[in-house]
Amino acid sequence: MKDKIRVDLFVQNANQMCTLEGPVRPRIKDEICHLGTIPKAAVAVKDGRIVAVGSTERLKRLVDVSDAVFVDATGKTIVPGFVDAHTHTLFAGTREDEMAMRIQGATYMDILKSGGGILRTTQATRCATKKSLQDSTRKRLERMLALGTTTVEVKSGYGLDLKNELKCLEVISELGTAMEMDIVPTFMGAHAVPPEFKDDHKGYVDLVVDEMMPAISKRRLARFCDVFCEKGIFDRAASERILTAARHHGMIPKIHCDEIEDIGGTEVAVQVGAISAEHLAVTGAEGIKRLAKAGIIGVLLPGTPFVLMKQRYPDARAMIQGGMPVALATDMNPNCWTESMQMVMTLACLQMKLSPEEALSAATINAAHAIGMGNEVGSIEVGKKADLAILSVPNYQHIPYRWGSNNVEMVIKAGKIVASREGKR
Repeated sequence: MKDKIRVDLFVQNANQMCTLEGPVRPRIKDEICHLGTIPKAAVAVKDGRIVAVGSTERLKRLVDVSDAVFVDATGKTIVPGFVDAHTHTLFAGTREDEMAMRIQGATYMDILKSGGGILRTTQATRCATKKSLQDSTRKRLERMLALGTTTVEVKSGYGLDLKNELKCLEVISELGTAMEMDIVPTFMGAHAVPPEFKDDHKGYVDLVVDEMMPAISKRRLARFCDVFCEKGIFDRAASERILTAARHHGMIPKIHCDEIEDIGGTEVAVQVGAISAEHLAVTGAEGIKRLAKAGIIGVLLPGTPFVLMKQRYPDARAMIQGGMPVALATDMNPNCWTESMQMVMTLACLQMKLSPEEALSAATINAAHAIGMGNEVGSIEVGKKADLAILSVPNYQHIPYRWGSNNVEMVIKAGKIVASREGKR
């Protein structure tokens, strides 16, 4: 008999494991419901990678566990570590008073035009030191990790000048090296037009394209570039120019679009070959058809319309039925402050009518593909990073069902226990 593989971590006896095993691409249509569920399950890990997946009884015959650390998952559910594909986690200051303003009837754009929203956070972030930004962002990321998120995209976009955008991306890079998470950096200098360019939008676009991008590209500080394509912020022409330039500088395009109004952002996404289009709260049938045909992933952010008290959410049912790949993310930012992908799954189910199966796929494997990590994370398959969330629930349906609480008991990142309720790290 072939020699057994000697493993260094063995997670066993799970009541249920959702592997998300499947094609090496985003899951569409009925595929998004296929979770690859295994009862009485185990996963074997060596050097941070998954080497075997299956029933506990079978795996014990296949691998050598004599030197392994054992994790007993009896009665529990194992899912891939969550992938949060859209966040603005790096910022300074808070905006809790804006919640009261919204309750009293102020809109997102009202608050922005009065100097609040993104512009208020920009002012605080520009004044913050790198050390203070690093400390505050680390705390948020650590809470995300404890909630089961093992891979996270973090955007810049609260600097809005060369000096401060570089500062923010440097902090993201340093945290990516220091922390036990995969942190994927996105440059979003086109998040808003700063006050000093209030009457010169073209001049600010010139600054983003001609000065910020070459400096960021030279230092390889961002993998992606995003732009807020919205009425009164960056129009269709400016968005296309910025994202075309980003591709020239080696950054993969993403786009915020159709959050408040449809001004043609889905057409821009197709034109520039974006990997994802994000928000999509007001995207109609033609936009969905356009994105589906191009294979662009829709990153849906139900937390945002929730905190803005809007009645309209992305039409996720039409997107899935139309063959468009969909992912979920928190949109973690000072306006939508949630660090929990579990809570996002609940909102996706209750407000966008996703099934628990669809929500789990959207929060793991499809989210991984939305940030170019689908070959490494997002599913529990041989060869991938051993990123696992072990939940103290009997099956995956409890994740959106038990809303507002943390169902995660232990988090394993690249084969290492990085968070647990017992405090082991």
